[in-house]
Amino acid sequence: MKRYKEYYVPIFFLILSVLGIMAAKVGVNFILGELYARFVRNGIFLLALIFPIMAGMGINFSITIGAIAAQISMLIVLDIGFAPRLGFFMAILLSIILSALLGNIIGKLLNRAKGKEMIASMVIGFLGTSLYQIIFMVAYGTIIQPFNKEILLTRGIGVKSMLDIGEYKDLFSNILPITIGDVEGSLVPIVIIVVVGILVHLVTRSKIGYQMRAVGENMYLAEKVGIDVDKTRKIAIIMSTILASLAQIMFIQNLGILNVYTGHLNLDIFASAALLAGGATFKKANIRNAFIGIFLFHTLFIVSPLAGQNVFKNPALGEYFRSFIAYGTIVFALMVNLKKAEQSPQ
Repeated sequence: MKRYKEYYVPIFFLILSVLGIMAAKVGVNFILGELYARFVRNGIFLLALIFPIMAGMGINFSITIGAIAAQISMLIVLDIGFAPRLGFFMAILLSIILSALLGNIIGKLLNRAKGKEMIASMVIGFLGTSLYQIIFMVAYGTIIQPFNKEILLTRGIGVKSMLDIGEYKDLFSNILPITIGDVEGSLVPIVIIVVVGILVHLVTRSKIGYQMRAVGENMYLAEKVGIDVDKTRKIAIIMSTILASLAQIMFIQNLGILNVYTGHLNLDIFASAALLAGGATFKKANIRNAFIGIFLFHTLFIVSPLAGQNVFKNPALGEYFRSFIAYGTIVFALMVNLKKAEQSPQ
């Protein structure tokens, strides 16, 4: 029976998803099309959470900083005026560099908050959001003079809240085209996510992966056997931040719109909830949890508004249910982890 305990949460979400589909009365094609879009936009975000969990740091809510790095990189590319194909690769390169630098800073901060990494990473995310918004609301157009004046508000200070990047959305449209459900897309984003997943899996099986696992299980014992605990934890955060920046680039490219000030908000909550829905805990997560979670959690996300409308004749209840599921999943996982901690021998 103990063997199947890790599947309790995924089974629970599977049941909820099936009930939601029945209540929503939607076709398979609609669900498949929506799942394709959400998998492309959110797949790498879940992978970004795995390394910090392995290193015993819990959920890294500061992946929003990685997303901010991606948005800054995309804004720079749009400001300079690169062609879409070149601009896409330049945005990836810039986001990797910027997120690596920011991840290094975050890693140092979290090493000073051992045992309280999750709340510290959440605060870091809020702080990063505030600084980012101040820079692009006030400094852009005053201290920072842009090359492309069209991205500014009519007053000439501050970047527009929404920028159209439809040319980036069509980058992969003619490369390995596929039709999934009601959506016409490309196989390229799926291949990219699968490749990133394979790389993450290989890292977990490498020397640094075993070091992360050793630090996560017992950092004091790991230090005694010669593992640099602080360095290992920092590497986990840097890799997590880089993956989050790549995930946000994928998100922006697939959406075709850059929401300058709000595009990165709540992605940490939804990614965390989806990973936990896949059977992960605050101390253990793997690729399987990520891919199971994204399909179960987002299936429920897709059908809940329609289910609420059909059952209660009120679509607003479905929207509230979305938030309840996201935060409720995290609270439920927290309760499970605390119970396990109490039952484990000291």
